[in-house]
Amino acid sequence: MKLKVCGMKYLENIQEVAALQPDYLGLIFYEKSKRNFEGIIPELPNSIKKTGVFVNERIENIKTKVSKYDLDAIQLHGDESVTYIRELKNALCHSEQREESKKTLRHAQCDIEVIKVFGIKDQFDFEILRPYENVVDYYLFDTKGKERGGNGITFDWTVLKNYSSTKPFFLSGGIGLEQVKEIQEIRKSNLPIYAVDVNSQFEIKAGLKSVENIERFKNEINISTN
Repeated sequence: MKLKVCGMKYLENIQEVAALQPDYLGLIFYEKSKRNFEGIIPELPNSIKKTGVFVNERIENIKTKVSKYDLDAIQLHGDESVTYIRELKNALCHSEQREESKKTLRHAQCDIEVIKVFGIKDQFDFEILRPYENVVDYYLFDTKGKERGGNGITFDWTVLKNYSSTKPFFLSGGIGLEQVKEIQEIRKSNLPIYAVDVNSQFEIKAGLKSVENIERFKNEINISTN
């Protein structure tokens, strides 16, 4: 199982968290978020996937961020339709050839992973996912709340028993050290949980993560970063 640390904002903190070798680092590109990222991303190991988080963003703006930050994954946290995602992937794959100075980037834009977020509270109709099966790489299940993520509350994970798809998913929403045992139980089930996504429960303040607590979580849950 993989680890994603989302809502990173500060350069030095990004470097410190990256030293723990999470599989994904999430950067939120949403002006209404208190974790909105506008800084510089330090050089990261190739094993860490830089993930841009977007909310109902214009495709051209996503293309700009993908190119500027050499993103490895795109997380769509809004109301993005299947048609929108197809158009986004087509735009990334057929964008103009990169400048010669950017040829050292790690991948082609066509290779970028697409993660679609769905908010859950007490119940959820998983039939909603069916149209997305062939256009996204992963689902991410988060707690439905006032904010577009980072609400610090877990949803009722028993809802996941009704998940019938084989597509791997990220589990998110208020995950902290207190949820280690519950996550381990989910890992023992037949659910195709691919990663856990942590954010607000590991913060000293918005966007600034406790490296010590993330390391403890990673060790306690025995997350592999291979």
